[in-house]
Amino acid sequence: MMRIFLFLATNIAIMVVVSILFSVLGLRGTLDAQGVDLNLNALLIMSALIGMTGSLISLVMSKWSAKQAMGVYVIAQPQDQTERWLLDTVARQARQAGIKMPEVGIFNAPEANAFATGMNKNSALVAVSSGLLQVMDADEVEAVIGHEISHVANGDMVTMALMQGVVNTFVYFFASIIGHVVDRVVFKTERGYGPAYYVVQIVAQIALGVLASMLVMWFSRHREFRADAGGAKLAGKAKMIAALQALQRAHEAPQLPNQLAAFGINGGGGIMKLFMSHPPLAERITALQNSH
Repeated sequence: MMRIFLFLATNIAIMVVVSILFSVLGLRGTLDAQGVDLNLNALLIMSALIGMTGSLISLVMSKWSAKQAMGVYVIAQPQDQTERWLLDTVARQARQAGIKMPEVGIFNAPEANAFATGMNKNSALVAVSSGLLQVMDADEVEAVIGHEISHVANGDMVTMALMQGVVNTFVYFFASIIGHVVDRVVFKTERGYGPAYYVVQIVAQIALGVLASMLVMWFSRHREFRADAGGAKLAGKAKMIAALQALQRAHEAPQLPNQLAAFGINGGGGIMKLFMSHPPLAERITALQNSH
């Protein structure tokens, strides 16, 4: 509940601060002088509604969406020793991390991967791939589970949704201003919106979205180091390092949808580091080796 409150309070604070900045910097007057008839406060509120609604809906539906997208088999009653061990390991680490028992599942994929998702830390899903169970030994899988439990305990799902919503808000807001300016000043549209507004706004959203994604991915990479440290605390530093080294040996690109890639254990494959959701495995291993 506290994180949902933070989710809403952050956006209200952002709208207030931006509104004040408009007045201090004289942006509203500058636009008016150019003939751009635009209510910035109303646009900011609309942008927040558009930007945050998608992220909030995505967060609420995250567990269901993950199950459908990945074909996750949720372990209700363990059918074999492996499933029993998975449930026991997750339960033990959840107690250590101070969270309620997440749902535990397995998805069919040859790559070694795992992810955690859910609306809040006490209603989460932790899932591992069949490939992970085949490639790694029990100690390494335990460390991977610790990594994912740390994501849950750190509230990373809500935090990422919050950040994405804020980013979406500003992308839509500034793209709309750019569209208005071009439509009014360059194409001299006096009433309503001309075709230039819609074309420019879409192009601006794409361009600003690419730039904004770098910020989101930077935060995602920072979050991975914290989850690695958490996994080391829950399972042991040596086990966490061994798990990352096993991933490094496998060197497989993740096979997770975009909305889940940021919550997987394995996240290589980005063309440019700025757009990678995970740091290179070598950096993560070094960070753990140098930690105390």
